[in-house]
Amino acid sequence: RGVSGQGQGPGPGQPLEPSLLRFLVCPLSKRPLRYEESTNELINEELGIAYPIIDGIPNMIPEAARKIQEKPPAEGSEQP
Repeated sequence: RGVSGQGQGPGPGQPLEPSLLRFLVCPLSKRPLRYEESTNELINEELGIAYPIIDGIPNMIPEAARKIQEKPPAEGSEQP
């Protein structure tokens, strides 16, 4: 009776079909993407962006991507 997965907000939702990952590349860099299960996003680490997956469908419109926070360089490393 109840249909799950109809929310449009961010969050896990329905996961990506694993077999699709080998065919998907970033529309900006044309490089492979990494699937992040905890956030249900496709990650381009080179550009530092994440594409959301909504109801099992990747939204790979560049404007829909969000900036991700990469590890900042350790403070104090490489200081004279």
